[in-house]
Formats: sequence, C-alpha cells, structure tokens
Amino acid sequence: MSGVHQHHHGHHHAHGDERSALTARAAMASITMAVLLIGLKTWASVETSSMAMLGSLADSGLDLLASLVVLLGVRVAAQPADTDHRFGHGKAEALAALVQVILITLSALFIGYRSIERLINGEQTTDAELGIAVSIVAVGFTLALIAYQRHVVRRTGSVAIATDRLHYASDLLLNISVIAALVLDQYAGLPGADAVFGLLIALWLLWGAWTSSSHALDQLMDREWPEDIRERFLMAAKEYPELAGLHDLRTRTSGTHHFAQFHVWVPGDWTVQHAHDRMDRIEEELQARFPATEILIHLDPEGHTDRETMLPSEITEKAS
Repeated sequence: MSGVHQHHHGHHHAHGDERSALTARAAMASITMAVLLIGLKTWASVETSSMAMLGSLADSGLDLLASLVVLLGVRVAAQPADTDHRFGHGKAEALAALVQVILITLSALFIGYRSIERLINGEQTTDAELGIAVSIVAVGFTLALIAYQRHVVRRTGSVAIATDRLHYASDLLLNISVIAALVLDQYAGLPGADAVFGLLIALWLLWGAWTSSSHALDQLMDREWPEDIRERFLMAAKEYPELAGLHDLRTRTSGTHHFAQFHVWVPGDWTVQHAHDRMDRIEEELQARFPATEILIHLDPEGHTDRETMLPSEITEKAS
C-alpha cells in the first residue's frame, strides 16, 4: 500500500514576515516615486507640448496604478495559508503582474497612436530646457528606485516587484529618449524626432509587457521549475541511497513558495515507522538546501506501479 509523508519547515514564517515587509516597502517607494514624477511631467508636458514627454507622463500614471496593484498583490501573497487557500496566496503576485501587463499594453497603444498622429500632423514642441531638466531629475530618482528594487528582488524573488522594476527600467530609457527627442526636435532641426521616439517608446513597452506576462503565466499555470534548478534538486536527492528509486517528480512555484513532490520506491518489508524516520531526516536536509520549499514524498513498495492519474505512466513511472 502506498503512503504519503510530508514535512514542514518551522522557520518559514520568519522568512515570510521579512519578505512581506521588504516587498511592501518597495511597493510604497515606487508609489511615492510615481506621484512625484506625475507632478513634474504634467507640468513639463503642458509647457513643452512634447509627444515623448506626454508618453513619459502616461507611463508614470500607469506606473502609479500598477504600483498600487503590486502593493495589494504582495500583501495578499504574504498572507499565510488558510482553510480556503491551503497552498498559500503566492499566486496573488502573478495576478498583480498580469494586471500590470494589461496597463503597460494600454499605455503603449495610446502612446503609439498619439505618436503616429503627431507624425501626420507635424506638430511642434517648445521649451526644451524645461523638458530636459525634468527628465534629468526623473532619471536620477528612477536610478535610485531601480537599485532599491533590485536589492528587494534579490532578497525576496518577488515576481510582482520584478515586474514593477521593469516599469522603471523602461521609464529610465523613456526619460533619456525624451531628452534625445527634445534635443533633436528643437536644437538639431528634426521636427519628426519627438514623434518617432514616442513610437519607439510604445514598442519598447509592448515588448516589456510580453516578457512580464510570460513569467506571470508560468506561475499561474504551475509550470515546472527551470531545468537547472530541477536538475540541482535531483542531484541533491541522488546523494541519499534511500531516494535511489525516485520517480514522478513534480514541481511548481507560487509567489516565492516552492513545491516539490515525488514518489520513491522503498523495500516492501520496511515498516511505516522505519520509512517515516528515514524520509523525515532526508526532507529536513533537503529543505535546508532548498529554503521555502515544501516537499511531499509518496512511498511505494519496491517495483509497485501506480495507476495512471493526471499524467500517463511513461511520464509518472520514469525514474528521474
């Protein structure tokens, strides 16, 4: 008869609390930044009539909305597992990232449309000095925020903060392109430059939205771990003779919580107590090497073939 053995790590809550505080602080920092930049860019857009600056303002406005979504997402994701969500709330981050993707896409389409309109009508920009000064201030603030977000992503692995960082990385490029557009438009005598830069900004945002959506969808669709991490886990498992019969490894990620479950063949004459004691020690050691990972082991008597479940037998019974 098959059995299931599961082990939980006691220190997850401390890690979760620290992670929750870090991601919430990062989200608040980006909200503060977005409000500040919206004020500056609204003023500059009115004064310069620049399409690139308007695009940059629209991007900052969407950044603010997206950052609010991120804050909500990371707060929900930080909640511990409950009766209705026994695997936790980690996927709230991926949902927050998807909402951001929709906002980035809408922003890109709007900027693209206005840029094409500007190219056709040949409207002019004014007051380049103000637009350039505001953009330089925005670059400085954005660099500081990106550095802080990179630190938080490295500590937490948050997909929502990583997506938010992409916004501001694109905002950095965007602010630099506003400077270039105004210089070419007013100082180099190339009146179409502003609209062309606006169009390029729109394409860049669309590319960023596509990249972000693929990461979020991977989590929502329970995609297997990346091959290198999966291989590292299998190599670690092979160090234990008891796991020589490991098969049907399934992995997934939800927020920053990882799940690994697999079957293992054990001698048929082992008692449940004996098998439990051995697996308990192995799980504890594996979880020390793979933090925030919940491991579920299904014990099979040696040579036992399970009936097909969600996966066909050539996948489930294949030794990993």
